[in-house]
Amino acid sequence: MNAFTGTGTLLRLALRRDRIMLPAWVYLLTASVASTAFSFKKLYSTGTSREQLAASLAGNSSLRALYGPLNDAASIGGITAWRMGVFGAALAGLMSILLVVRHTRAEEEDGRLELVRAGAVGHRAPLTAALATAALANLLLAVLVSTVLVVLGQAAAGSLAFGLSLAVCGLVFAGGAAVTAQLAETGRAANGSACAVLGLAYVLRAAGDSSSARDPGAVSRFSPIGWSEQVEPFAADRWWVLVLASAFAVLLAGVAYALVARRDLGAGLIPSRPGRTVGAPSLRTPLALAWRLQRGTLYGWSAGFAVGGAVFGGVAKGVLDLVRGNSGVADILRRMGGQQAVLDAYLSTVMGLLGMIAAGYAVQCVLRLRGEETGGRVEPVLATAVSRLRWAGGHLLFPLLGSGVILAVGGLTAGLAEGAAMGDLMGSVGRLLGGALVQLPAVWLAAAAATALFGLAPRWSSAAWGVLSVFLLIAWLGPVLQFGRRVLDFSPFTHIPRLPGGVFTVQPLLWLTLLAVGLTAAGLAGLRRRDLG
Repeated sequence: MNAFTGTGTLLRLALRRDRIMLPAWVYLLTASVASTAFSFKKLYSTGTSREQLAASLAGNSSLRALYGPLNDAASIGGITAWRMGVFGAALAGLMSILLVVRHTRAEEEDGRLELVRAGAVGHRAPLTAALATAALANLLLAVLVSTVLVVLGQAAAGSLAFGLSLAVCGLVFAGGAAVTAQLAETGRAANGSACAVLGLAYVLRAAGDSSSARDPGAVSRFSPIGWSEQVEPFAADRWWVLVLASAFAVLLAGVAYALVARRDLGAGLIPSRPGRTVGAPSLRTPLALAWRLQRGTLYGWSAGFAVGGAVFGGVAKGVLDLVRGNSGVADILRRMGGQQAVLDAYLSTVMGLLGMIAAGYAVQCVLRLRGEETGGRVEPVLATAVSRLRWAGGHLLFPLLGSGVILAVGGLTAGLAEGAAMGDLMGSVGRLLGGALVQLPAVWLAAAAATALFGLAPRWSSAAWGVLSVFLLIAWLGPVLQFGRRVLDFSPFTHIPRLPGGVFTVQPLLWLTLLAVGLTAAGLAGLRRRDLG
């Protein structure tokens, strides 16, 4: 037996466990690129319109900070790479982080890896299997994205360069997650550290891109997301950038291999701070315990929504400048209601996007119940005078109220930023705060679906992410791909009034809320009657 014995078996196990989550991630990213290219092919059908787009972006620092520079406006592939390059690279990095930590540090934390290592399994096999899983996911992403763009009539070399730029960025963050998995003692800390690095990479890239239209600046060259831009698909097609980024990913993986040999199984190189010998009086209730466990997640998501709301609200004026640069689009939008209609359409889309992201927070909060159950931490709590419903109810308050908090934070910061740019501070805050909070019934329904799975089919609790992915795919890509009304109705986000600018109707919100209450009640009823564990 050597250090890599059992890698193939663990890789097959990882692929089997991720047979739902991994295809959902890859499909979401591929479909987003395909729908963007398809819509741009209609929106910017002539070379003149694409040249006007490039000219309008040249002096628009806010949009460069959000999407990056437009390196090639001569082809649909070039503007698709501009529109999806930054977000696609960031999402590929997030996918890779979650995959690597799930199959390394999270397995150690739950005690399953100790049982696996008791067999004929080398000490480097789990890390190798996790990195191989992330590598296969990113390779599949590169192949599908490249194929889709070629099918849509784009150059094969540029399509391949764009697909590989997303995949290589994912590999870099997979290596980073492998390092944080050796440093931290918990999966949450490992994910949090790796995601913090991802957020810093995005900020560095935005700072560099906003500094100059032609030269992204030295700052963005310190960001892996900036490296994916340096490839310049459909323009320069710099393959050597991909080689350097891949070498850095290999270097990070090598650091992770060196660290895994220098620590004990289940321990991190950064030791956890010892807790108090006696619990605080504030932890005497199930709600107080749930607050202690969930508050870090709430703080982190609130900070992210504050930054995201400010960024999206701050570029509102830049969106109007971009529309003015395309005479065809401007004419259509003038007939639809003028500049205010354009601005409302953009802001309502942003509020819908915040609602979809908030649903991820709500599902994460619900699945914390399953984590407490499988980790064996709920049994000592229920051994006291605490019922199952009181224990679950304390945690379920966070998807109920916490999702409202993060949406309010996002709407508030978006309103402040948009109001400062447009000169109407109070009016913007009120409109965007309402547009954010109206998303709550759809968020609650996603959380209710996760609660029903946890209570009625606990082994399928993780399928809640698959349900949420279906909701998001239908809401985000359904109108572009012209899905039928019956298909669109399956997602709760298609029933939310488009605010600001749209007509507010109470009836769909009421039905979504009632359905969420019913699913939650079914899940809690199942929890009362089933065995734990």
